[in-house]
Amino acid sequence: MASTLSVNLDKDDTLDGIPPVKKPRKLLPSLKTKKPQELVLVIGTGISAAVAPQVPALKSWKGLIQALLDAAIDFDLLEEEESRKFQKGLQEDKNLVHVAHDLIQKLSPRTSNVRSTFFKDCLYEVFDDLESKMEDSGKQLLQSVLRLMENGALVLTTNFDNLLELYAADQGKQLESLDLTDEKKVLEWAQGKRKLSVLHIHGVYTNPSGIVLHPAGYQNVLRNTEVMGEIQKLYENKSFLFLGCGRTVDDTTFQALFLEAVKRKSDLEHFMLVQRGDVDEFKKLRENMLDKGIKVISYGNEYADLPDYFERLTSEISVRDRTGLPRGGQLNGSSTAHTEIKEGAAPEHLPLS
Repeated sequence: MASTLSVNLDKDDTLDGIPPVKKPRKLLPSLKTKKPQELVLVIGTGISAAVAPQVPALKSWKGLIQALLDAAIDFDLLEEEESRKFQKGLQEDKNLVHVAHDLIQKLSPRTSNVRSTFFKDCLYEVFDDLESKMEDSGKQLLQSVLRLMENGALVLTTNFDNLLELYAADQGKQLESLDLTDEKKVLEWAQGKRKLSVLHIHGVYTNPSGIVLHPAGYQNVLRNTEVMGEIQKLYENKSFLFLGCGRTVDDTTFQALFLEAVKRKSDLEHFMLVQRGDVDEFKKLRENMLDKGIKVISYGNEYADLPDYFERLTSEISVRDRTGLPRGGQLNGSSTAHTEIKEGAAPEHLPLS
């Protein structure tokens, strides 16, 4: 009679005290076969919050407005009644864009032909010394973004911070911050002539005059048919990869720039990396985004899974582009062809919900 060998593992699934190796999540073929120059990376709040989690202003709109309000109070720029009014607006979760607009107006009063710069002072106070507040896992994300940029990917962000630019400078590389007030540079960026530039569609804190919270503030750009034509062609001809973006596609400025003129959404192929989280919420998000031509992809069950996942994805895309490997067949109308490479075969290298 044959003997039976039974092996009992501890409840924590360890063997001899060694935890099991976590299996890497598969990379989606239609994404990993893209070339860097076919991608537009969209950096959302989630990335900035991961890079510098100790800065409340980077975590949400509400956090940013609260930080600006705190700075204004510290500098004695608001009367007590005004302060209470803004605090009430935040606590009641009223239209945060309107709250922010009113606060900015209050901090930028115009006397005759001179506008004060208190808003600039508050911004610099809020975003002071970001370099020292970056965490290693966040730097890993920025390194991956930077690597894709250097290989031809475009980058835009809804964030006001310049974390990516600061990280690049620390690596000895110069990135330019753009906002939509400079139509000529925005046109060149959309045409791929300013690849080492980051387009901040709401502006960047280092240029307070370029910060606008509503599409109405971009009338010059929106009326410039040449600029708008080039910007909208990006959404039709390239693949957008959303990183740390919760509601970016609902952002009124993003919609005005990219979504409103797009008619045939069935031909689009964009991607959004998200945490798996609640199964029902994930399923609902995936269904909603497919209507906009966006494939929702889970990078893992924890936010901590994102840096390694994105690094593997970046390596796969960059190596395929550099080696010029053959790619057979087309995916969703993309000119990028597809070929299989074993997961994890790409070498390691050394990137603002």
